[in-house]
Amino acid sequence: MVLLRRADGGHLTRVLLLATTTGYQIRSFGEAAGRAGVRLVFASDRCDRLEDPWWDGAIPVRFHDETRSVDSVMAAMDAARPDGIIAVGDRPVVLAARLARAFGLPGHPPDAAATSRHKVLTRRALQAAGLPTPWFESASLDGALDALAARAPYPAVVKPVALSGSRGVMRVDTPEACAAAFERLRRLLALPDVRVERDEAHREVLVESFIPGAEYAVEGLLDRGAFRALAIFDKPDPLDGPLFEETIYLTPSLAPEAVQRQIVAAIAGAARAIGLHHGPIHAECRVNADGVYVLEVAARPIGGLCSRALRFRSGGLQATGSMSLEELLLRHAVGEDVTGVAREGAASGVMMIPIPQRGIYRRVDGVEQAREVRGVEDVQITAKRDAPIVPLPEGRSYLGFIFARGPEPRMVDRALRDAHAHLRFEIDRDLAVVP
Repeated sequence: MVLLRRADGGHLTRVLLLATTTGYQIRSFGEAAGRAGVRLVFASDRCDRLEDPWWDGAIPVRFHDETRSVDSVMAAMDAARPDGIIAVGDRPVVLAARLARAFGLPGHPPDAAATSRHKVLTRRALQAAGLPTPWFESASLDGALDALAARAPYPAVVKPVALSGSRGVMRVDTPEACAAAFERLRRLLALPDVRVERDEAHREVLVESFIPGAEYAVEGLLDRGAFRALAIFDKPDPLDGPLFEETIYLTPSLAPEAVQRQIVAAIAGAARAIGLHHGPIHAECRVNADGVYVLEVAARPIGGLCSRALRFRSGGLQATGSMSLEELLLRHAVGEDVTGVAREGAASGVMMIPIPQRGIYRRVDGVEQAREVRGVEDVQITAKRDAPIVPLPEGRSYLGFIFARGPEPRMVDRALRDAHAHLRFEIDRDLAVVP
């Protein structure tokens, strides 16, 4: 890795990257760091009793114990403090915000970061700011919920408060379906991978009115309070329930320019209402005749491998050619001016390959044929062979990702669907993987 020194001859430029041990994006950030001349220092929730089990020099932290983790990171980096901080995934964002404050670096305020990953606090913040907000009510999953199911307006959506990726999100159309969804959510939140987070928010449920309309995702960047949209993604598949599995993201958006302006304004307003200030954000919203309803504004970049659908270009920075989202974020994190960076002109998209059934993943055929589809750039299968797989709402991953690029979004959409049609997954049904 080529490391650039500061112009004043000082220390090597370092960025502290906070992530869980299972994050897809770690390798992408490593590759981007080499291009940007940045040294990455990892902090991750791994065993602190083993000596560097992953051979990457990561600082062990516990996202549920933020105070002790702040002390651990500051002690470990005392002689070489970071020049910037980035969080990957929802769990690390609050610790990243606290560390930014401790090191005197620009970032999201800790309270705002905490609000952004808590669906009830987000709803309250948006409502208090006068932004369009559905009817909502929250309650403890440990209590009786019959009264809440009886008074909720239908159709409604039952959500966990602090999970991401549509995990645990279910549409319900009757009080009986709502009660059944509560029980299903209780079982999900009792799973070991959720309980290990030690998050009190996992004992709470949110019920809100179903919002009809087209759904969009927005990738953005806050620079000391000023919001800039990097990309608006269309979600061409209807997300009307009963589950809300995302599949295809396409950019640039085909929404009318006036609608796109409304989306950007709504996301900027929601970020202000939550209190987010500096760093990447990933937002979701729905648009209908009543306006733009912001579903969430996360204080981190888009997850998984989806960032590979984005490329940026600038003549003003040292980098030449295409720039990944990760490189853009690293440069922004260390204070480089990225206002001249813009998304490349070609249309692009990603399909998150859905899991069709529970079972044991054995193999996939047709990958090479899928890669040969015109417009397809790559097919990445991320599921592990002979490992259990579980679809939504209990599941938390995909079988893989398909990436495509073309002259306009409709052609990209068709390429993604044609490539997916070539894939044939072998999944053995196995009741042992049922949560």
